[in-house]
Amino acid sequence: MKKLDRLDWAERLTLSAFGVRAGVRVNVSGLLPRVLPLLPPGWTKSHRVIVERLYSLVVAQGCERAGMRRLHVLYADTMTVARDAALDQVLAALETDLHRYTAEATSDMTFLHAGVVGWQGRAIVFPGRSLSGKTTLVREMLRLGATYYSDEFAVVDNFGLVHPFARPLGIREDSSYAQTKYTAEGLGAASGVKPLPMGMAVICKYEAGARWQPASLSQGQGALELLANSFAVRSQPHQTLRRLHNLVRHSVFIKGTRGEAHEAAASILNLSCARERLETT
Repeated sequence: MKKLDRLDWAERLTLSAFGVRAGVRVNVSGLLPRVLPLLPPGWTKSHRVIVERLYSLVVAQGCERAGMRRLHVLYADTMTVARDAALDQVLAALETDLHRYTAEATSDMTFLHAGVVGWQGRAIVFPGRSLSGKTTLVREMLRLGATYYSDEFAVVDNFGLVHPFARPLGIREDSSYAQTKYTAEGLGAASGVKPLPMGMAVICKYEAGARWQPASLSQGQGALELLANSFAVRSQPHQTLRRLHNLVRHSVFIKGTRGEAHEAAASILNLSCARERLETT
């Protein structure tokens, strides 16, 4: 760390997000504006000196020598997070690592791997890890009028309410891992502002040509599915279990294999509407 501290840092920022303090410093001027959109939604500037995690971005400068690439390097404390000739790739690694660290380190909220939309005053949650098809399903929900909450995290408070984590959706346009970022507004949808109770959780996986015929799960089975996608169940078991108990108590759970996202999305919204009608009669 002492070697990194001795470098000439041109810009730095201390931020707070969900009770977690982190720092970002860069060795070239004018780069922070590219970093700011990558920070966790709802972050605020902090004036405290001590942080829980310090990111150091060393941008390669000068001309390349023949046969030698100049690499940009990102450190989290003293650990190398990314090393690449493409600065965009290193910045993407900063976003991913900072968001994941925030999810793991916060004690203010419980983070779940999940996509989330708002529909008729309740949250519909799609638990699942990366590459499970959450973002595609969320995008189709938005096209059908749902409100955007997140394509990656369900953020749950002590009362079991789901808060927005409305970062831009990272959509893979083809079979590669490269993502294109879209805001909810760019897709013609609104982003959620207030926390919502969860009305439904949908556990699903994609299979080409599959017919969407979901089965109901009990609240206990559903809670286990959510628990498997929790970030802090080992480090904060009591808080996690208490928040999940409050989250699931008025929710329904369905599970199945889906084919095309637009077909499943329409069915899920119809099921949610039917449930609302039953509750009001």
